[in-house]
Amino acid sequence: MSMNDAELAAQLAQAAGQTLLAVRMSSGLEGQSLGKAGDAAANAFLCEALRRERPDDGLLSEEEKDNPARLSKSRVWIVDPVDGTREFGEARCDWAVHVALAIDGVATIGAVALPGLDLVLRSDQPQPLPPGAPIPRMLVSRSRPAREALAVAEILGAELVPMGSAGAKAMAVVRGDAEIYLHTGGQYEWDSCAPVAVAAAHGLHVSRADGAPLVYNQPDTYMPDLLICRPEWAERVLTAMRSLAD
Repeated sequence: MSMNDAELAAQLAQAAGQTLLAVRMSSGLEGQSLGKAGDAAANAFLCEALRRERPDDGLLSEEEKDNPARLSKSRVWIVDPVDGTREFGEARCDWAVHVALAIDGVATIGAVALPGLDLVLRSDQPQPLPPGAPIPRMLVSRSRPAREALAVAEILGAELVPMGSAGAKAMAVVRGDAEIYLHTGGQYEWDSCAPVAVAAAHGLHVSRADGAPLVYNQPDTYMPDLLICRPEWAERVLTAMRSLAD
């Protein structure tokens, strides 16, 4: 019996994560060289598996040449073989594997593997959100915290939590380790599609930084900004963003 889409996404994300850990253990590489080797191995595995298991669907991967044929398809798999290549190369835990299915532009099914933590978070197996903190914890980039995110954190009195990959940050909100992930420094569809599907399934707010919906499988895969947060903080974050724009 063939797997459904959610089972396939989760199995592939987990298996790609295991592939990456094996590359780290056996290659003798580190840093950028390890990141490149991991990206290549995980991408080859994911793309081959998806083309075999879902040959009629479109495919968009960070590590593959874009095929415009995806634009005519309702169902498009969007994958990031290693989200946080730098963190993977540094043998940290805050990197991820993203496998998502966008249907008619909506991030519908997703799995985010956090191999360093031996976890896979899935859109089809949502868990209750843990209680939130009274003082919000806001995730920002380790290396390049966005100016707008820092300004919003100041308006809200939020505590800043630096972390690596987009997937790791989004899943920190899902897991109850933070309340807000606001990113305004620019990303691509593969950076957020799987995390958004998982976050939405867990009852979190997901949108652009101005509250507009996130639309996937676009001709231009660049996505300028992203907000994933607990629902009770959404309006306050969006109001703070609007005040910065005034």
